[in-house]
Amino acid sequence: MAAPFGNVYHLRTVAETSSKACYVCHKPTAKVLITPDNKDFFYICVSHLSDKSFASPVVDEEAEAAKRKKELMDREIEKIKQEYEEKQKKKKAKDNSKEKKKDDDDDGKAEKERDDKIKAIEAGANPNEKASAGAVPRVYALHRNFYQMRVDRVRKMEQAKRTQQRMRDPTLFPAVPKGDLP
Repeated sequence: MAAPFGNVYHLRTVAETSSKACYVCHKPTAKVLITPDNKDFFYICVSHLSDKSFASPVVDEEAEAAKRKKELMDREIEKIKQEYEEKQKKKKAKDNSKEKKKDDDDDGKAEKERDDKIKAIEAGANPNEKASAGAVPRVYALHRNFYQMRVDRVRKMEQAKRTQQRMRDPTLFPAVPKGDLP
């Protein structure tokens, strides 16, 4: 029989006033693991999520690619800044004997050029990337034993619901005999 839901849980945060007992340690917590189809959820402490025998994070390929791209851009920006600083050092060494007025104009142009390069690179990066990285819910897969416990719990609840419906049905029990006894 197929499982009623997949072993994929998203970490959500609820209001502190809505916090309930942790599934493992029964301490109040505001973190909830919930399936994408909202069939199963439970409150859990953040410390339990780092336990490898409880749950393991599911790696999001898109988030990893975005992170690598951001690191690459940061390195490129740092490289441009270093190049600019080297240019400035060379100019200062070279222009010590030249006029100060001309040097200030060159510095302003070089600084503007550096700022333009940095702005162009940062414009290529999505400015909302930082905000969306924090807003993306963490995704976890439960250890098979904990997942099986959750599946069994849901099945037991469904079975209890079916049993209650059957008990309410008057045709479930046989009718009282109406004839005489021999």
